[in-house]
Amino acid sequence: MLNKLWNDEVGAILSAEIVLVGTILVLGMLVGLVELQCSIVDELNDLGEAFGALNQSYTIAGSASFKPDGTPKAIAYGSHFFDTIDSCDGNECAIVCVAPTCAEAPKN
Repeated sequence: MLNKLWNDEVGAILSAEIVLVGTILVLGMLVGLVELQCSIVDELNDLGEAFGALNQSYTIAGSASFKPDGTPKAIAYGSHFFDTIDSCDGNECAIVCVAPTCAEAPKN
């Protein structure tokens, strides 16, 4: 009985069928990976725009300590920094996945 099961060829998959199914699976996987890549690039672009939109300005007030006669003991001067708008700070730099729109020029 085991020998009969071993030699049974009903429902056998041919190698051409395996190649066809494998090709379809690989093509489907490539399309899915391209869409995944585009989604990740879009999300990282959003994250970069969020970081660019943060206001990084700051001000530190100074402080001083004086002796009873009015001469300074210690002085810490204040500081400030004002953040200015850089390129790509406000949705100017969009990174998207698109197909090429023009043909490449011939090389000389």
